[in-house]
Amino acid sequence: MQIQLDLTKTPFSLDHTLSCGQTFRWEKQGDAWIGIVGQTALRVRQKNGVLEFRASFSENVKTEFVSSYFRLDDDLPKIYSRIMKDKYVHEAVKQFYGLRLIRQEPWECLISYICATYKNIPAIKQMIASLSRRFGSSLMFEGRRLHGFPEPKALADASLHELRRCELGYRAVSVRATARLIDKGDFDVESLKTMPYKEGKKMLMTLPGVGPKVADCVLLFSLDKLEAFPIDVWMKRILLKHYSQCFESRFVKKTKSKRSFTPRQYQFLYDFGRQYFGEYVGYAQEYLYHYERYQRERA
Repeated sequence: MQIQLDLTKTPFSLDHTLSCGQTFRWEKQGDAWIGIVGQTALRVRQKNGVLEFRASFSENVKTEFVSSYFRLDDDLPKIYSRIMKDKYVHEAVKQFYGLRLIRQEPWECLISYICATYKNIPAIKQMIASLSRRFGSSLMFEGRRLHGFPEPKALADASLHELRRCELGYRAVSVRATARLIDKGDFDVESLKTMPYKEGKKMLMTLPGVGPKVADCVLLFSLDKLEAFPIDVWMKRILLKHYSQCFESRFVKKTKSKRSFTPRQYQFLYDFGRQYFGEYVGYAQEYLYHYERYQRERA
């Protein structure tokens, strides 16, 4: 199946979207990407304005599903016009034009970002792949055995030893505890889509292993809260380096001196980002994050 895009009105780059670090279950093979969304395997390829795809359960995967997953409904030209406030973000957009946020499944996104705490992208991918092999359902796709993401009950019933064998380390406790809450119906992550951003963030932060950054990632990447602004060490570095003139020198010096930062410092940086970039600050975050990593790799 395929989706025809008018790239002048609907800019889209599959490569930029899937390589920017927002999701962990896609790999590029040749000119196509193979990934798993929940329990469905997908092969996606872009040829200019044509997006071609096939799925392991093609009868259940329509163009609407793929369009929604890649957020082709976002008005990217409008978003660009709102977030391009300075030369640095302008260069980031120019370099990765067509990068879109992905509308991930909330349960998978939540567990993925609990696992992502203080880990680099290759390590996160390895953890998620190990969890899926051990606890997820098996499926065949194009002659390969793949695995869907584990259901809440599978992780709720797992032993800490089993989870740690998936390289989760101390995160195993939080992953299992969160899975148990969701499996029992004590927490409905899907329901947060209809909540205001602040309320949804407050609710997420009641879960084991979920701090401000993890909550913002889940809100941004799976719950349609484009005003979320995840701040990790990369984003802290970006803000204090390229936007230092917007902060008091004392705050910059104090925040730079430590790898981690306090909840108050996090909120201060969030407030700046939200005010400066506006309602689409989440998009600004992803472009700046990916551009900074790109610049570091080239240096």
